[in-house]
Amino acid sequence: MSLYDFCHITFPWLFSLWLRWEVFGRENIPADGPVVIACNHLSLLDPPVLGAAATRQVHFMAKSELFRPSWFGAIIRKLGAFPVRRGAMDRDAIKTGLTILKEKKVLAVFPEGTRSKTGELGRAGGGAFMMAVKMKAKIVPAYIYGTDLKRHPGWPKVRVIFGKPMEYDPAMGTGRESLDEIGARWREEVLTLKKAVTLEDGNYRS
Repeated sequence: MSLYDFCHITFPWLFSLWLRWEVFGRENIPADGPVVIACNHLSLLDPPVLGAAATRQVHFMAKSELFRPSWFGAIIRKLGAFPVRRGAMDRDAIKTGLTILKEKKVLAVFPEGTRSKTGELGRAGGGAFMMAVKMKAKIVPAYIYGTDLKRHPGWPKVRVIFGKPMEYDPAMGTGRESLDEIGARWREEVLTLKKAVTLEDGNYRS
């Protein structure tokens, strides 16, 4: 059994106890073909929580600082992460992401570019969707609630919601205007997912 398989079995059990974890919309993740899961970003817990919730193995871009020390970098590489240098055009990271999609795998991105300090959804950087358009991948919007533990002390309630794949024209190109348009639509989709959760009673309304 690989390290990823072990974590994918044990993390849901752990998250259910520790985070009172709930997942909705798994059926919206395509069973095959290249997929980009585009999710809001609240904390360092988001990648393991999102990966454990998904029905397929997920590969993540992670800031290069997380790969130090090297032993920890080796572990998260085995779990599907690869480094990206923030604040610059990292061609190696983009090449790795494109290869993942070319192999018809699943790539997760956080279009806001960094963690939200307020819990509110920020603007999406259009570049986050460049790889999806270039490889004609399905874009699945996702929303995570509750992983920012400083804002939710005690016994948090974490929810992950996968929306239906977004409709877009794969032939629209990777120009800035086209990518910004997809980013704006992604933000609308994620805000809709956010509203679908009734936080007071814990029910999910699709």
